[in-house]
Amino acid sequence: MPTPAIISKLPAVGTTVFTVMSALAAEKNAVNLGQGFPDFPCDPALPGLVSEAMQAGFNQYPPMTGVPLLRDAIAAKVAAIYGHRYDAASELTVTAGATQAILTVLLCCVHAGDEVIVIEPAYDSYVPAIELAGGVPVFVQMVVTPDGYAIPWDRVAAAVTPKTRLIMINSPHNPTGSIMRPSDIAALREIVAGTDILILSDEVYEHMVFDGQQHESICRYADLRERAFVISSFGKTYHVTGWKVGYVAAPAALTAEFRKVHQFNVFTVNTPMQHALANYMRSPAPYIELPAFYQRKRDLFRAGLEDSRFRLLPSDGTYFQCVDYSAISDMPEADFAKWLTTEIGVAAIPVSAFYQHAKESGIVRFCFAKKDETLQAALAKLSRA
Repeated sequence: MPTPAIISKLPAVGTTVFTVMSALAAEKNAVNLGQGFPDFPCDPALPGLVSEAMQAGFNQYPPMTGVPLLRDAIAAKVAAIYGHRYDAASELTVTAGATQAILTVLLCCVHAGDEVIVIEPAYDSYVPAIELAGGVPVFVQMVVTPDGYAIPWDRVAAAVTPKTRLIMINSPHNPTGSIMRPSDIAALREIVAGTDILILSDEVYEHMVFDGQQHESICRYADLRERAFVISSFGKTYHVTGWKVGYVAAPAALTAEFRKVHQFNVFTVNTPMQHALANYMRSPAPYIELPAFYQRKRDLFRAGLEDSRFRLLPSDGTYFQCVDYSAISDMPEADFAKWLTTEIGVAAIPVSAFYQHAKESGIVRFCFAKKDETLQAALAKLSRA
């Protein structure tokens, strides 16, 4: 009997480049600097707190919105860092990671035919989530300047139409390592002023901003946060990407709509891990120390590439380093990434994979969230490229 036919809701979507490159790295026994996850353990106190929570009996459904202790801790942290206290009961929701949060935001507020402005290169879940919501992605590409990637706000403004429902922003930015600055905030404010345009602010790398610079969270700005869903990730902050726990901060009216969808696409999030995170957040040290921790790794990696044929682009945030390889090869980015993995022994991600229609700039992305010995092994190999 033939398999029943199904019309795909995402006909253009295949296996992600991250899965492809990680599989190739494993096959070739290459150093994997492709997919963005640490290869070092988290603080052993954190899984210890999970065990304590399990032993204490926190193994059943928590509240749909998240464990109250954790939401209180998030509210206190955001207030301490960004100067605005969200109401823990009505404005904060714990999610199954940032990707679920992104999809839920789009499902709750984007209707069929609504336009969503996406700034490329962009995290690969953005466009499929828009399409699942029935929205229409409208693309604005970042420009590469001598100072790195920058958002052309004049083009963003030109992309706004009466159908624009939402603008998606991401800072610190994956994959480019760029960050938004006060001038970017000013430009965004001007674009949305007097409109009903919403903002999705993906801030999962909020604690990875380097060289003494400030993370320009949307939470800081009253006129922006009143129309914004701000998303963060415990997985990125505490080196536990496999836990898939994050949160969304938004005004009460937006949160009410978010929760209507949240309760039906995930309902709630792992109970003992929420209790563990709430207890772990009693100390701010882990996220306060994170910029210095990753800046040292960034500097180690950059120093190791200074005498290579790779041209380093700025990395002001995240744990990613983009490089221009045009002095090495004129291969398309995907082909170069495969060559680098197969022949040199280091896996990277082609930045073209972060565009809906592949844009070739001769740039690949490395992840430096790795043990020092992993980075040193990769650098020894990359010096031969």
